[in-house]
Amino acid sequence: MELRELLEKVRTGEITVNEAASYLRREPFEEMGYAKLDMHREIRSGFSEVIFCSGKTDEHLLRIFGKLYEANGEALGTRAEARQYERIRKTYPQAVYDPVSRILKIEKPKKRIGKIAVCTAGTADIPVAEEAAQTAEYFGTNVERIYDIGVSGLHRMLSKLEEIQSANCVVAVAGMEGALASVLGGLVDKPVIAVPTSVGYGASLHGLSALLTMINSCANGIAVVNIDNGYGAGYMATQINRLGVRDE
Repeated sequence: MELRELLEKVRTGEITVNEAASYLRREPFEEMGYAKLDMHREIRSGFSEVIFCSGKTDEHLLRIFGKLYEANGEALGTRAEARQYERIRKTYPQAVYDPVSRILKIEKPKKRIGKIAVCTAGTADIPVAEEAAQTAEYFGTNVERIYDIGVSGLHRMLSKLEEIQSANCVVAVAGMEGALASVLGGLVDKPVIAVPTSVGYGASLHGLSALLTMINSCANGIAVVNIDNGYGAGYMATQINRLGVRDE
């Protein structure tokens, strides 16, 4: 839990001072031999550690997932495979898996605040967009999904402009030439996080073309994350959203 949340629970009597002290005395990381879990990350940054599932053995993933769930009451994994989910749910049947975003999680109920808009140029960009949207939701952000509004049909975007402009942050997910971020950047007064995807034909170079377009955008207020990095965009959008809510 965040430090502010911990102090609030002490103030309301939900936990005792001794229980809070015990929580803070806990080792800042959990030594597992093959992994060192950052148990104090949420206290420092407001976000608990997230598991990148790809490449992990089933046994390592199971133990890491279990440790984080026991510590936080929830756990989030990205880039998970269906077989990894099947292994996790044998021990944690409450775990859920989305094959589109490839997110694996156990999530506790929480109040969601503010709003971000997650937009895609096309439907082929939705897996990356869903990784961003579900990451933001996991960390307590309201998400408006606005999909398939690419520049080949600009009227589609304009029909949703009011919803997009009302968000505290906009995530623009696009492959091909990646022009969506530039257009949105010229239409909103909030930060735009551009996410290039590896969607496209040969000369798109697996997302490099979209990445270069976004980095070289002449529109202001655009930040760019790595190719297909929906998680990074959702995380950053949540940080911006929290600032927006705090300033209201």
